[in-house]
Amino acid sequence: MRINKYQAHLSYCSNIHAGESWTATFENLKKYTTKVRDGLKTESFGIGLRLSNEASLELSEGDNLAVFKDWLVSENMYVFTINGFPYGGFHNQVVKDEVHTPDWSTPERLAYTIRLFDILAELLPEGLDGGVSTSPISYRFWHKDDAALKEVKAVAVRQLSQLMIHLAEIKTKTGKSLHLDMEPEPDGILETSDEFVDFFNDDLLPSGKNQLSATLGIGLDKAEEIIREHFQLCYDVCHFAVGFEKPSEAIAKVKAANIKIGRIQISAALSSGILGSQEDRAIVQEQLKRFDEPTYLHQAVVRKTDGALVRYKDLGPGLADIQQADFQEIRTHFHVPVFTEKYEKLISTQQDIIATLAVWKEENFTNHLEVETYTWDVLPEAMQTDIVSCVVRELDWVRTVATA
Repeated sequence: MRINKYQAHLSYCSNIHAGESWTATFENLKKYTTKVRDGLKTESFGIGLRLSNEASLELSEGDNLAVFKDWLVSENMYVFTINGFPYGGFHNQVVKDEVHTPDWSTPERLAYTIRLFDILAELLPEGLDGGVSTSPISYRFWHKDDAALKEVKAVAVRQLSQLMIHLAEIKTKTGKSLHLDMEPEPDGILETSDEFVDFFNDDLLPSGKNQLSATLGIGLDKAEEIIREHFQLCYDVCHFAVGFEKPSEAIAKVKAANIKIGRIQISAALSSGILGSQEDRAIVQEQLKRFDEPTYLHQAVVRKTDGALVRYKDLGPGLADIQQADFQEIRTHFHVPVFTEKYEKLISTQQDIIATLAVWKEENFTNHLEVETYTWDVLPEAMQTDIVSCVVRELDWVRTVATA
């Protein structure tokens, strides 16, 4: 749906609904997304579409895409963004670090992402820009040393440059501007705003300009212009909050590097709040244990009293150290409903969403806002309620904050 004076697009990511085939994905849109639209009392509704590799292949077959386009028209819906991060199964199985498989060192990731953009080019209404989110290159701990990390980044740059060429060709043919929105997250090769900016300036831009220039027969300045248009940042609020990055500072850093932000992924992480006595820590530890579940990675970051950060691959190891006296606060990559700030003694990083939207209202650096709370099925049982009403409540909350 459109909101505020900028007519920005606000939606939720359909990855919250289980189903990997196109048939299942389409049924979820019919069963849930139409009800979300109705609950919001909006006539036109933009879809944040998640397509697995399997679903993208099936949607590209026969008349499936044409049938979907007709359905979108009949329901007064449109697709403006696609989640291309999880390639394979995302529900009812252990995902953990496999969410990065295949990574950007593989031809499978490139082929999948190109296919998503080809689909988006067909679905995107005239006059809108469209984005596809993606993994931050790879999972950091799959690579044994700095040399291995450097090599995987070099391979990724070559593949990302091929994608930029494809997106430039789509724009020439259709006039549509499409952008890859790379999504830093804890323990990804790109995790922080500094790492994202450094990769763009030190890796992608120098090599990518040369590759685009040689392939397309254009000058280096034009090649840089293409990269800056088609490679952007997916600002996932939860991910940056887990790393204790202030939204205003992280956004300013990216904009200062003249890198565009393709979308805000609106999500809240879970936090202990400021830790107190040993007794208080024990209570917090027990409450956080309910969120230490086996499906997804719940990377954790501790801020110590001196400001130093300690990073853990998952929540369990972080909880084991919570009694250390100099541990001030622990945050974990567990997406919790954006409309709730307190969970007994625990809190969410909802204030980071409010701070992000405050900057956005001033600067309008993107027109794509997407709520992504994909953990409904693995929340503690007491927090699991009707999915449609919860999504409507999330979008209503964001709409209120964004238009205040």
